[in-house]
Amino acid sequence: MKKDKTLKRQNTRRDFVKNTTLLSAGMLLPTLDVGAMANVFENKTLKLALVGCGGRGSGAANQALQADDNVELIAMADAFEDRLTSSLNNLSEKYEGTGKIKVKEKHRFVGFDAYKKAIDLADVVILATPPGFRPQHFAYAVENNKHVFMEKPLATDVPGIRKVLEMAEVAKSKKLNVVVGLQRHYQENYLQTLDLLKNDSIGKIVSGQVYWNSAGVWVKPRKPEYTEMEYQMRNWYYFNWLCGDHILEQHIHNIDVANWFIGEYPVSAQGMGGRLVRTGKEYGEIFDHHFVEFTYPSGAVVASQCRHQPNTMYRVGEAFQGTKGTVVTNDAGTAKIFDIDGKELHSISNSEGHNPYQEEHNRLFASIRNNEVINNGEYGAKSTMTAILGRMATYSGKVVTWEEAMKSELSLVPEELSWDMNPPVMPNEDGTYPIPIPGKSIVL
Repeated sequence: MKKDKTLKRQNTRRDFVKNTTLLSAGMLLPTLDVGAMANVFENKTLKLALVGCGGRGSGAANQALQADDNVELIAMADAFEDRLTSSLNNLSEKYEGTGKIKVKEKHRFVGFDAYKKAIDLADVVILATPPGFRPQHFAYAVENNKHVFMEKPLATDVPGIRKVLEMAEVAKSKKLNVVVGLQRHYQENYLQTLDLLKNDSIGKIVSGQVYWNSAGVWVKPRKPEYTEMEYQMRNWYYFNWLCGDHILEQHIHNIDVANWFIGEYPVSAQGMGGRLVRTGKEYGEIFDHHFVEFTYPSGAVVASQCRHQPNTMYRVGEAFQGTKGTVVTNDAGTAKIFDIDGKELHSISNSEGHNPYQEEHNRLFASIRNNEVINNGEYGAKSTMTAILGRMATYSGKVVTWEEAMKSELSLVPEELSWDMNPPVMPNEDGTYPIPIPGKSIVL
């Protein structure tokens, strides 16, 4: 009886694929009356604010500025002044003489509350801080009637997921555009592959494998003048309250594809993980490898693996097996579909010059100009939740159901932050950080 109730709460594959395909392909909600939307601009200048001035935020700002001829960057916010200044200098150099960079000195905001000041000045905001802050920043943007581009993932804990889902509905009621940086939803080879799957090219998907296996990412050395809060903020990738572990921050892309192609969200997860190679204190509290089995309402089982270990096999992509054949997709922009005997039926590549990162912003700004609405908030939040579910499974070593996970009250991110406070996790006497231990760690 419990299983039946769980299944009823899931979207059917047909409805799920239909809805996410419409949103991902930019086929928007019906055109609205002009009076129904607070932010209708036609040919007026769109004012852009960047919140989070690291590499991804700066890249997103560049793409936003290229997406529309009449958009200006007018405000920037970051926790650190040096990062804001570097981003502004790079963008100013790139757009010198265009009039697109108009960030006055008084509109360069630094600190934990800087996001509010930048958002207040804008029509469109880019949210690209560490993901732990995303729910709070998204809520403020929507409450103040701003169109939003926000990077994935959308939270690091379940209370954050619930907040994002709530505010995504508010954004929908306000007719605000919300685009999420799960760019495969805007990538040609994935969209064309999904069309073929909808036409029963491989039958019902019964299993799959998704991968983000790589060497890892950057580390910022600790400096004597850093407080513990500044050190963790500068090394946000290695602390769960800020990042959520690499199964969430990176591998969400591949997990999201599994949800999208299968047309469901998992009912449970179980897995294992740990730290074998990346064991130093500079790597904070996160694992260097995860392996998870996600079980879906239809019975499909997807094996998910991600690792940060140098000199090992690199693979970023997905494979799915159906009752009639298989499909293989990857980050290089190709996809192949085979029949049950292994004969290649379709080979799909992105067209020359296609850039899904740029396409996200092209669609966002076109939607704003055309008085239309894109809202990626729900699937962005639920794919974020799927990755959190996987982390719960590897940290605990237990089977964790979607239903019980969604009830979690474990909040990783403090409601109020200041530079002189201790962050939520502190180092041990030897400078190492507490590491989750399967079978002992509390994850819900």
